[in-house]
Amino acid sequence: MLDALAAQGVRPAIGSGARDADALVGFTAIDEAVLDAVRRMAEAGERRVIALSCRCGKLDSEAQWRLLAAGAADVLAGPAAEVAIRVRARLERWACVDALMVSPAVRRAAIGASPAWRRLLRGVVEVAHFTQAPVLLVGESGTGKELVGRLVHDLNESAERGALAVVDCTTIVPELAGSELFGHERGAFTGAHAGRDGAFATAQGGTLFLDEVGDLPLSLQAQLLRVAQEGTYKRVGSDTWRHSRFRLVSATHRDLPARIEAGQFRQDLYFRIAGWVFRVPPLRERRDDILPLARHFLAQFQPALAGTGFDPAVTEHLLTRAYPGNVRDLRQLMARISSRHVGPGPITVGSLPPDERASEAGFAAALREAGFEGAIGQAVALGIGLKAISRVAADTAMRIAMQRENGNLQAAARSLRVTDRALQLRRAAWRAGAPGRGSALGTREEPGIAPDGGRG
Repeated sequence: MLDALAAQGVRPAIGSGARDADALVGFTAIDEAVLDAVRRMAEAGERRVIALSCRCGKLDSEAQWRLLAAGAADVLAGPAAEVAIRVRARLERWACVDALMVSPAVRRAAIGASPAWRRLLRGVVEVAHFTQAPVLLVGESGTGKELVGRLVHDLNESAERGALAVVDCTTIVPELAGSELFGHERGAFTGAHAGRDGAFATAQGGTLFLDEVGDLPLSLQAQLLRVAQEGTYKRVGSDTWRHSRFRLVSATHRDLPARIEAGQFRQDLYFRIAGWVFRVPPLRERRDDILPLARHFLAQFQPALAGTGFDPAVTEHLLTRAYPGNVRDLRQLMARISSRHVGPGPITVGSLPPDERASEAGFAAALREAGFEGAIGQAVALGIGLKAISRVAADTAMRIAMQRENGNLQAAARSLRVTDRALQLRRAAWRAGAPGRGSALGTREEPGIAPDGGRG
């Protein structure tokens, strides 16, 4: 297998430290050692891991699912020469996506580096660049669905790319929908003093973005379906068929399957618009992005404040505050802060609006919002002891810190306020599968406290 891979220019990674090599794991049988190797390589960063069977026979379904659950991006089996060609094709595709992820279009439009946000972007970037399929973006209000939709348009590789036409379906009324979507001829109705192009004409050769498509009236859903399928329409007051080819991107905060069940949304239209479905995560699932977004918005509202930092109290407030309006909510908060802050220096608590006061329960509320309390409750219900719960929480914090700092142990230790040595011991114990000692996460300021409450 190694010779076949080398012939295709593929250089497999040897160990998790080979960050410039291709992440491949070969195996003859699925066991815990193979699964652990996949997990370690997948957790090292954003590298995709391909599991390769060193036997020519087919793998059973259960084995393939186990490898995917461990973090593999794909599982390949077959003759070595054929597998090597397939490996190269996948690596080339991923390399192209990697390049797009750091392109100006993506970096300008998509602020954030949290795992949830990066996973979404990788999927969107690949579909936008390599396909013309319709895209459906689902998620809560204020999560940035329109921003992602605009990114799909910007990354479209169609040679005939035209304009982006945005239609807010919540503002469309059936009486005026014909003109809004189809356009109209002069004299088609009272007040039509001149002809007008609608959204279908504007989007010709480009992208039609339907915001809140779940609120589109049923009567208009049928008309939209016809245009989406056949690419033809008539202006209001005209008998001439016009043609329009566009990429359809839709967004909604509604539960469309539930609306289909209730008879409020056409099932045939759903399958037409949902070529690819992406869930845009709420801000509570990407809290690592709160500060980068806050700095970005601050510079938007007051360019002179670009690079301005936050006092620790303000940082704590931003990170523990609830954001029911998601990114839109954070943006509005930073607009208010930017209008209050004057003079040089970091943003201080005095720049917070009067109604923005951190409560003592802020951190606990943030953890509850993130699902932490529910996970602990489930562990207690299962009879898992406090010591084991504490160990899992500490190990999880370690892994998250290491991922955020791109594997830099010293930086991760600083963010956790522990010594480099303590984090190194914890990491070694976790990799070996041994239970971590409570004292391993003792801070610089005070000795460690063991999970049972005693001093470490």
